[in-house]
Amino acid sequence: MHGEGLELALVFLLAAVVAVPVFKRFGLGAVLGYLVAGALLGPHALRLVRNPEPVLAASEIGVVMLLFVIGLELSLPRLKVMRKPIFGVGGLQVLLSGLVLGALAMSQDLGWKAALVVGMGLALSSTAVGLQLLAERKELTAEHGRLAFAILLFQDLAAIPLLAAIPLLGKAGGEGLGGDDVAKAVLAIAALVLGGRYLLRHVFRFIARTGMPEVFTGAALLVVLGSAWLMQLVELSAGLGAFLAGVLLAESEYRHELEAQIKPFEGLLLGLFFMAVGMTIDLQQIAAEPVAIGTWVAVLLAVKLALLFALGLGPGRLDLRGAMLLGGVLALGGEFAFVVFAEATKAGLLDEPLRDRLVAIVGLSMAATPLLLLLISRFAPKADKSGKRAFDEIPDEHPQVLIAGFGRFGQIVARLLRAQKIPFIAIDPDVEQVDFSRRFGNTLYYGDPTRPELLRSAGAARVKVFVVAIDGVAASMAATRLIRQQYPDALVFARARDRRHAWQLMDLGARVFRETFGSSLEMGRDVLVALGLSPAQADDRAQRFRTFDQKLLEAQRLLQDDEAALLQSTQEARLELAELFEADVGEGTLGRIVERKD
Repeated sequence: MHGEGLELALVFLLAAVVAVPVFKRFGLGAVLGYLVAGALLGPHALRLVRNPEPVLAASEIGVVMLLFVIGLELSLPRLKVMRKPIFGVGGLQVLLSGLVLGALAMSQDLGWKAALVVGMGLALSSTAVGLQLLAERKELTAEHGRLAFAILLFQDLAAIPLLAAIPLLGKAGGEGLGGDDVAKAVLAIAALVLGGRYLLRHVFRFIARTGMPEVFTGAALLVVLGSAWLMQLVELSAGLGAFLAGVLLAESEYRHELEAQIKPFEGLLLGLFFMAVGMTIDLQQIAAEPVAIGTWVAVLLAVKLALLFALGLGPGRLDLRGAMLLGGVLALGGEFAFVVFAEATKAGLLDEPLRDRLVAIVGLSMAATPLLLLLISRFAPKADKSGKRAFDEIPDEHPQVLIAGFGRFGQIVARLLRAQKIPFIAIDPDVEQVDFSRRFGNTLYYGDPTRPELLRSAGAARVKVFVVAIDGVAASMAATRLIRQQYPDALVFARARDRRHAWQLMDLGARVFRETFGSSLEMGRDVLVALGLSPAQADDRAQRFRTFDQKLLEAQRLLQDDEAALLQSTQEARLELAELFEADVGEGTLGRIVERKD
């Protein structure tokens, strides 16, 4: 294709818009749609893109962003808790899969060095495809989903020494990994950890105070790409750098805002990455050796599925269905295999025809995985949920309440929930308020609750009750309208500034609480007691007034756009209120009640 700019972008977007909805419509998943679209666009089919390497290199930023977002979902204490599944089950998976696949490679007349590289390269699974499939199926927080993530994390860590060892094994010699390289790597990781822990939070606080969302977006992208570049500079995995940056920011108040900023870029670039992977699948090579390549794809899937199934049942402690799903989602080859085989070719361990064959095998395994997972989901035995266990020490609880706005109103609601040990998450768009409240140990995040991507990243789909306690009327209406549109089954309790604001919120289906009505009525009750009524009498008067005013509020909601009718209704209500309490007012006792519009 002659145009490298706009025309190329249009081709990718058109392919994605056409292929992905069709594949999702038939239950095959978005990943397979991207892979097929890429294979058709690539140099081995329609040849609309003749050289996929630049596209693949650029789109790997999507994987980097995916790992950053995953890091935001974790924290250092949680990683410490997950050390057993990461290093235990993950280590066993890489070791056993590498040995078995390496032994099979040796049976094809490969030397032990080449066979070891092939076995270890095929032992790695695709982080991007695996996590995307789990996310599509909403299984990232399921037991097999969390174990799959632990295994993928170990694989990403294991890929680093594997890439470093290839020059040592190759005929091309190379100096391998020297002491200076190790020192540089340690210094880079230390700089990233220290900077992320002690510097980034202050940087984002300063940027948030500017009130310019586009600057915050730029800063988020700078952190992701900068941390990835730093790791690449010392020849480590770019994804590892982004993941570490995410973990270090996981406990900050900017976690959800950062995720909301990165998510759109991540989704687009991941789709481009899957299409680029599809372009690398040599359809002519497959057509020339269909039986050999098809057999190796089947062997790869069968070996890894069997080992993962055994590890899931054994040290992973999954049930039968969970172990089968674990095997299905991780049986494929991974994007790191492309890098491993390319480096092995440079080092003289593999020739180019063998590398092309291996790339085709890995690409086809990625394409087959959505179908494999679909079959397992349909025919695997249903899970027994009667004795659900905890995944190590990680709590399986999700917040039941989301509080939007953490000022004087939202804080009271939060304190009551905390006293009842009810989990909640609070978001506030005022960075000063966030900083102040967090000093007192409140779990509060900085962000704009009127943005749908922010609510999604905060887990709003699992929230039972939303509390809209935002001070501004416009922002309160925007947040309530968004929540009612996106999550119509959830309850929405909203703070209203005055009667007109309350009517607008009621029109959206929210349960309204006027911010001064309750406290004013409580003070009025105490005034009645001070003037001689008994507490029981004062309680009765206050309750009757509350009931009357609530009915009036509901009745006047229908008249809010008719000013004349509203004024007439208010005058009639005053007369009705006077008649309601006329029998209770003793001569010279209380005088008239003066109602003030709140």
